[in-house]
Amino acid sequence: MRGRWITLSPGRRLVGDLMRFSRKIPRITVQRRLNLGPVVQARQALDPRPSWTAIFMKGYALLAKETPELRRAYVTLPWPHLYEYPSSIASLAYEREVDGERVVLLDRVKKPETTPLDALVKKIRASQSRPVMEVGEFRRALRMARLPSPLRRFLMWLGLNIGRQRARYFGTFQLSVYSGLGAESLNPLTPLTTLLNYGPIDEHGNVDVRVHYDHRVMDGASVARALERLEAIMNDAIAEELRSRP
Repeated sequence: MRGRWITLSPGRRLVGDLMRFSRKIPRITVQRRLNLGPVVQARQALDPRPSWTAIFMKGYALLAKETPELRRAYVTLPWPHLYEYPSSIASLAYEREVDGERVVLLDRVKKPETTPLDALVKKIRASQSRPVMEVGEFRRALRMARLPSPLRRFLMWLGLNIGRQRARYFGTFQLSVYSGLGAESLNPLTPLTTLLNYGPIDEHGNVDVRVHYDHRVMDGASVARALERLEAIMNDAIAEELRSRP
């Protein structure tokens, strides 16, 4: 059969570039089933209810605040070393429509550990609903995607390997979920040190949570302990913030 030639769109070129760098990372996954009953109970009492995305983003940022390994990155310039950031910058994946095509674009949230949940929800909703070209990160990414591939990939490599600039352009951790669609991703890729994702949450608060991590930066036992601590943070600090909302 004869098919048709489809030129790569800017959105598809962006994903291809991210995968090009992500596949070079020795990535390992650690999963733990958490029970977030207190969070579920506190969230159900609110109207409107804050998104689980915002809740997990803040919980993970609070975890990173007390776990330095989660704020580190492996970079190669001027030689291979680890670079530690003083705070977190979350990178969140959004599905948006550009020129009639659904594409994945990334937006960043600075210091989610100190940002109120209401503000995180507002930021996330703005990135979901504002016109694509009115969101600064989306606009810059799509403009870069139109550069010639050698220049585009060189700039991305440079940004990922200069410690001071890396978080500014890419963030310190990524959050990507499909639980709202009743599905979960088992092997997502990212060029960042960690990616957090989770599956559907049942009525009792049971949920499978995964951290996909760069083995050059940390080891599995550290991630396993971090997931145990994340459960405590969610059911303590996050549940308390939800209960304190008017």
